[in-house]
Amino acid sequence: MLKQLLAFFAALSFTAAFAAVDVNQASEAELDGVKGIGPATSQLIVAERKKSEFKNWADFIGRIKGLGDKSAARFSAQGMTVSGAAYEADMADKKPAKK
Repeated sequence: MLKQLLAFFAALSFTAAFAAVDVNQASEAELDGVKGIGPATSQLIVAERKKSEFKNWADFIGRIKGLGDKSAARFSAQGMTVSGAAYEADMADKKPAKK
């Protein structure tokens, strides 16, 4: 019984560690929780999101200064999404959508 209880709590903490954070819905505090995103970047993300939601990863990378494919891959590995989608390496070839 004790082993089952420990396994349950271990699984629960593992799931919480990889909880999805969508850039179009997350608060500044939630964005700060993603390793590699600090207060300045989270403020920039929220400010850009107020102009219009991010359409995809290419749009996100294009609008947030200092982020590239490596950062996007790292953030996605931690559970970050853009409109519910994880980052895919082939997205680097797509151009950000223009208004």
